[in-house]
Amino acid sequence: MSTLELHVDVDVPIDAAWESLHRLENYPRFVQGVRGARTEAGGRAHLEVEAGGRSREVEAEVTDRGEHVMEWLTTSAPELTGSFSVQPIDRDHTRIQARVEYDPETVRDTFGGPKGFAQTNAIQRLVRSDLDHFKEYVERG
Repeated sequence: MSTLELHVDVDVPIDAAWESLHRLENYPRFVQGVRGARTEAGGRAHLEVEAGGRSREVEAEVTDRGEHVMEWLTTSAPELTGSFSVQPIDRDHTRIQARVEYDPETVRDTFGGPKGFAQTNAIQRLVRSDLDHFKEYVERG
């Protein structure tokens, strides 16, 4: 398993950032490749994802752990786990910490893409881009 941790600081209060992360239906606005997303009963999420020219339906369990930590685990391929931690910097600024654990070969088999180190770099660029898009999204209100 590979682990990726990145963060972005946003110019909104913690509650606004936290609420925006919980609105799964808006993920297509800032998560590249997500074409549709919805919350289902029992803390489950359904995502329609397109990557590497392939479309997939991905199911995940989403849970809140402690104050301002949201964890998720896919229940269908590819096997991914991760979390978002939302931490106050001050009254009007918040840090979003993203952590993703994945098996590079499983991701490659599911969506295609480069092998080895090139794939790790591609996934890091993708998560960085998604965090930057989240920053733009949440700051626009």
